[in-house]
Amino acid sequence: MSPPTAHSGSSGPGLEELLEELRRRKWVLHLFGGREAPELYAAVHTWPTCADVIVLRDEHRASAYRVPTFPGTDVFSPRVVTWQYHATPVWTLRAVLTLAEPGTPGAPLQALRPQPQCHIPPELRHDVTVRPTSTTETEGDHGGGPPACA
Repeated sequence: MSPPTAHSGSSGPGLEELLEELRRRKWVLHLFGGREAPELYAAVHTWPTCADVIVLRDEHRASAYRVPTFPGTDVFSPRVVTWQYHATPVWTLRAVLTLAEPGTPGAPLQALRPQPQCHIPPELRHDVTVRPTSTTETEGDHGGGPPACA
């Protein structure tokens, strides 16, 4: 799979700017299906009791969701989500980056059955490359500590 393309098709930040925002917010990138030619790109932002996940399948299809995390939770094969969104990469990134932080007004709390797009197939998960999006941690960058999901 080629990385999603940079055009957005509408006004507002394009894909490159949105991916840079993921890096700024310290999301962790996962490349599934081989380091040289990954079949899927995913990114995860972990909160104390949940995780936000983005799965970029190609230049037309992407998914994002918030999954409650308990010991043993597989964020790439969730049994329940509290929010999910499926569209183009640009719109999906815009949606997840504007999602209310866990524990704040407007944060999703409803338990939902995840759509199939919220799962990464087991056959792709044997060859995974994980890349932190930032090598340095800036103190005070997260506004007094991350909030809880519930």
